[in-house]
Order: sequence, then C-alpha cells, then structure tokens
Amino acid sequence: MTTTGPAADGGLHLKPFRGLRYVPERVGSLAAVTSPPYDVVVRPDGLHHLQSADPHNIVRLILPQAATPDARGRQAADTLRSWLAEGVLAADDRPALYVYEQRDGDLLQRGLIGALALSAPEEGVVLPHEDVMAPIVEDRASLMRTTAANLDPLLLTYRGDATAADATACGATAVVERTAATAPLLSTTTEDGVAHRLWAVTDPADLAEVTAGLARHQALIADGHHRWATYLRLRAEHPSPSPWDYGLVLLIDTARYPLRVRAIHRLLNRLAPDRALAALTALDGAFRVRPLDAPLPAALDALASAADAGNAFLLAGAGRFHLVDRPSPDLLAATVPADQPPAWRALDATVLHHTLLEHVWRVPDAPEDITYIHDTAAAVEQAERRGATAVLLHPVHEETVRDLARQGVMMPRKSTSFGPKPATGLVLRSLHTDTAAD
Repeated sequence: MTTTGPAADGGLHLKPFRGLRYVPERVGSLAAVTSPPYDVVVRPDGLHHLQSADPHNIVRLILPQAATPDARGRQAADTLRSWLAEGVLAADDRPALYVYEQRDGDLLQRGLIGALALSAPEEGVVLPHEDVMAPIVEDRASLMRTTAANLDPLLLTYRGDATAADATACGATAVVERTAATAPLLSTTTEDGVAHRLWAVTDPADLAEVTAGLARHQALIADGHHRWATYLRLRAEHPSPSPWDYGLVLLIDTARYPLRVRAIHRLLNRLAPDRALAALTALDGAFRVRPLDAPLPAALDALASAADAGNAFLLAGAGRFHLVDRPSPDLLAATVPADQPPAWRALDATVLHHTLLEHVWRVPDAPEDITYIHDTAAAVEQAERRGATAVLLHPVHEETVRDLARQGVMMPRKSTSFGPKPATGLVLRSLHTDTAAD
C-alpha cells in the first residue's frame, strides 16, 4: 500500500504493523494479563494485585520494579525477550490496523489501533493540551529505548463526519463499523466488567479507505502526553526513515463515540488536612471554606454544584470533607499568570496549582509531594491512610480542552482524564518486527 505521511498530506497517517499479542494457550486468561495504563495503576496495592493475577501480566513490562530508569528498562527488556522466546507473546503474521472495542454497560467505544506517523507540534496534526514532567519522559524513554517496543497505545481523538446518532459512517469510521460486524481476533472481559474485543484489518481496500479518511483530520491527545513526548524524543535520536518515526495509538472518532471526561485528583503527600485548612483560614476570606457532613457521593454533588459557579475544590482527609470555592478576584489576579487566555486562567487546575499549591500551601510540584490519582475513592482512601490531603476536582468539558489545544495553550499537567482508556496488553508494537515505511 502506498501511503504518505503528515508532512505531505497535512493530516493523520495510521500505518499497519505486526501486532505483538499474548498467545492464549500460554497464559491463564487474557483478562489476567492486562492492566490499566501505567499511570492509572495505583501503587502499591494495584501493582501487587496485577503482578499476582498472572506471572505474565503486562505490568511487569510497563512498570518494572528497579531503582533507576536504566535498570527498569533492562529488566523490562529481559522480560520481553524471555516471553518472546517462550512463546508467551508472538507477532501476527501480517501487518494490520486493529479495530478495538470496549463495552461497559450502555457505553460502547470503538476505534483504530495503529502506528501513527509522528509530527512536530508546530505542524498542528496532533494537539497536546497538557505539559509533561521531564523525569517521567526520561523513565518512559529508557523503557521504550531498551525494549524497542511501544507497550501501550496512546488515546487520541478526532472529530469525524458521522455523529453518534447518525447511522451513516464514512472513511475510517466505516471500516471500523464493518469490521466490528465480523468475528473478532479476541474477546475478554476484565475484572472491572468492561468487555474488550479486537479485530485485524488487513484488506488493502479497507486500509486505503482509512488512509484517505484520516488524511484531512487532526487529533487531540486525550491520554498519553508523556508517552507522546517520549515518542518525539526517541524519533529525534534515530535517523529517518525508521520505525521510530511512528508511535502506537488508539484513535477514536468522538463524533461517533464521545469519550467520558473525568478529573485527575491530587494527593498532597506531605500536607496534613489541619495544616491545609489553617493556611486557608489565615487568608481571611480569600476562599469560602465549608465543612460537609456527607458521604463521598453527596460531597461530589456539592462540588459539581459549586463548580457551575466558578472555581471549586473538595478537600478530603482526616475523615472529613471541606468544600473550598469562591476565590477572591484580587487573590487570583495576584497569583494566576496574566499572559494566558481567560479560559486557561479560569481552569480549576490553573487556580489549584498557581494559587493554592504555590501561593497558599507552598507545595512543590514534585513526585514526592504530589501524587496524581484518577480514581476518586482511591484518592480519599490514600489521604486517610497517609494522613495527607486529597484535593478532588470537577472535570473540564472536552470542548474547552480542544479549544485551548487549537490555540497552542497547554493546560496544567494531569488536568483531565479521558476514558474509557484502552486496556494495556491486548496488542503491543515491537520495533524489531515493524518497518519504517510501506
């Protein structure tokens, strides 16, 4: 198949690859070897649970346990080589794009997994919306470099031509829909109750239809900013053309399959709840602070109501919830950078980091001080266990994220959690079995 990259056509180019997949006969079950994305695994409990689920769980590749990035990379590479030699993992015979489906009750999501041609930010083909942390990029780069593999797909979204209510699909979405009506390569249900199915698309006409359909679109990074930055870093380290010119992604048409957008919460590891409240009280009305005598669901409802009127945060810890809202306009003017668009200045994550964390609480933005947690109940539970403070946020609307990304404006890191996220372990990409170009 003759294809062109984004430099030529200005849009997305998704290349088939020989997927690396678990051999079902060599593992206990496909569900037992999968994992959430590496940054969603809540350590240490979640890590230990996954490691014990099956000796070949993918978490041993994406979160190897060693003291340094280099050591973690070597450990993962050794594990990957061993699993390939033992026949636990094997590459598919033919390059393919993969249709991936997730079903969770009434929620249905389908998309395409492939090797996406990488593009620089200034090309406007792939739009990031969050900043990244250099140590995490370094860690991911060491892992990918040493394993020569993309172990988990990024989650990207684009806006196709067919809406969720429209039965008429075209281009890439048409290929997804036709393929999903056939027998899948694999199907499994993970312990969270989500059903997963995967198909291979190898027909040249279908691949050409996908290429033509994506050529005029741009994508938003929904999940995986650190891995995207890692892809770009590793591409710069290798002469082109090479397999490093591409990175593994799951591409979702959100006109057809809208994603859920949730908040990512902050666990302030070294800030006790009493200290957090005392610092707010000392500001004498700069925020409104109210105790909530309610369980977590009702407290979150109160947060949602307050967020409709402006910046609002729910503090959890020491067995209590406090709603913090109505920041003083003077305090915001003094602490939030003025050189950004109003939509960015109004973000809860912006006010949290610049006003509360930097100015009020003096909490450094370092891994030992702030843990980012996707699951609300887990954030509260860990705050109780550690005597720490959890700051729970209300989610941002997807269109706000997309509008800022189109302006080239970066949101504070870990501002959003799009989902459902792809299960890690259903299909991997080895750069040893991939080729630079078709």
